[in-house]
Amino acid sequence: MKKVLPLLWLWVLCGACSAPQQEKKQNLDFSTEQISQVINRMTDLMVNDVTNPPLAARFFSYATLAGYEVVVQNDSSYASMHGKLKDYPQIAKPQGVEGYSVELSAVLAMLETAKKMQPSGVLLDSLKVQLLDSCRQEGLAEEVITSSLAYAQAVSKEILAYAKADKYNRISNYPRYTPKEGEGNWYPTPPGYFAPVEPYFNTVRSFTLDTCSQFKPDPPVAFSTQKSSPFFKLMQQAYEESNNLSKEHQDIAAFWDCNPFALQENGHLMSGLKKISPGAHWLGITGIACKKAKIDFAKAMKVHAMVSVGLMDGFLACWDEKFRSNRIRPETAIRKYLDPNFKPLLQTPPFPEYLSGHSTISAASAVILTHYFGDNFSYTDTVEERFGLPAREFHSFQEAAIEAGLSRLYGGIHFMDAVENGRLQGLQVGEWLIRKVEGGPKVLAKVK
Repeated sequence: MKKVLPLLWLWVLCGACSAPQQEKKQNLDFSTEQISQVINRMTDLMVNDVTNPPLAARFFSYATLAGYEVVVQNDSSYASMHGKLKDYPQIAKPQGVEGYSVELSAVLAMLETAKKMQPSGVLLDSLKVQLLDSCRQEGLAEEVITSSLAYAQAVSKEILAYAKADKYNRISNYPRYTPKEGEGNWYPTPPGYFAPVEPYFNTVRSFTLDTCSQFKPDPPVAFSTQKSSPFFKLMQQAYEESNNLSKEHQDIAAFWDCNPFALQENGHLMSGLKKISPGAHWLGITGIACKKAKIDFAKAMKVHAMVSVGLMDGFLACWDEKFRSNRIRPETAIRKYLDPNFKPLLQTPPFPEYLSGHSTISAASAVILTHYFGDNFSYTDTVEERFGLPAREFHSFQEAAIEAGLSRLYGGIHFMDAVENGRLQGLQVGEWLIRKVEGGPKVLAKVK
C-alpha cells in the first residue's frame, strides 16, 4: 500500500500537467474608450506636426469613417455611407478573412488610415503594438488578432483611395497665396506673421455639401474708418471686450483657444505652445458624451464619424467664406485705428477673420451631438485638462457651442458679426448632415 500511494500521486500530477490549457478568447469587449485612445494619439501627433484645423478635420474624418465602415459591414442595424456621402464607394467585405473581432478591426482600421495620412503617422505604430499586446494579455487568440489586422488593412486601403480622390493633394500645385492689398483686407499678424492657412481648402471635395458656398452667409459688415459706421462700432466693441475682461471671460477665452499656431516669446526666441485644434476638442467632447451615455462601441463609432464629417464640411463652408470676404483681423484694425499698443488676449490665427471657424464647427458639432444625445445633455468637459486648463461644466452642447463662439470675441481675435453668422452657418451645416445621413424634417428652429 505504501508503494501504491507515490504512484497514485505521480499519476495525478502527470494528469494535471497534461490538462488542456485555458481556451483562448475569440472576442473582447470594446468601448468608446478605445476610440478615444486613437483620437487622442492622433491629436498628439497633430500638435507636434502643427496640423492646421481644416486639415486635422480631414484626418479625423477618414480615420473614423474607416472604423465605421467595419461596423457597417458586420451589423445590419447600421447603414453604409454609400449614397449619403459624396462619391463614397461601395466597399465589400474583405475576401478570405475570417475569425476576426469587429471592434478590434474597427480600431485598427482607424489607426491604419491615420498612419498613412498624417505626416508623423508612423508613430501610431506604438499605439497599435500597445493595443495588440493588451489583447493578448486579455487572452484573445492570436489568429483573431491576425485576421482583425488583415480586415482593418483591407478596409483602410479602400478608405485611403476615397481620401486620395478628394483633391486635397492638388493644393500644393496652386500658386502661393499673396495677401491682397487694400484697407480692410486681411494681413498676417504678429508674432509669427504666418502665411495664410489653406487658402484653397474650398477646392477639396466635401462630404455632404452641394457646394462649399451652399450656406454662404450674409456679407460681413462693410469696412469703414468712419466713427459712426457699423464697422467702427464692431471694432470698438471688440476692443472694449478684450480690454475689460472678467476672470470668467478670460477663462472662457483660454479654454477654447485651440490655436496650434500659438507662439511664446522667450527673450529673443519664440517657441510653439502645445494646443489642440478646435475639431480635436469637439471629438474629445464626443468621447465624453459617449462614455457618460454608456452607448455601445458600434454607436460610438458612428457618432465619432458623424462629428468628424461635420467638422470637415463645416471647415469647408467657413474657409470658402474666409477667403472670399478676406476681412481684416481686430488686432490689425485696432492697432491702426484705435490703439497702436493693443494686444489681444489670444494670438490671432493666420487666416482672414470672417467667419469665425470656432463658431461654425462648434455649432455644427452641437447639432450632431444633440441629435444623438438630446437637448439637455449635461457633461463635464475635461478635454483641456491635459493641457493645463481646468474642466468646465455645460448643460447642453449648444451652450458649449455658444460659449466657444463668444470666446473669440473675448480673446480679441473676432468681430461679433463673424461669431453670430459663423454660428448660423454651423447650425445649417450640422442640420444638413443629419438630414442627408439620417433623414427627417428640419430641426434648425429648435437649436437657434
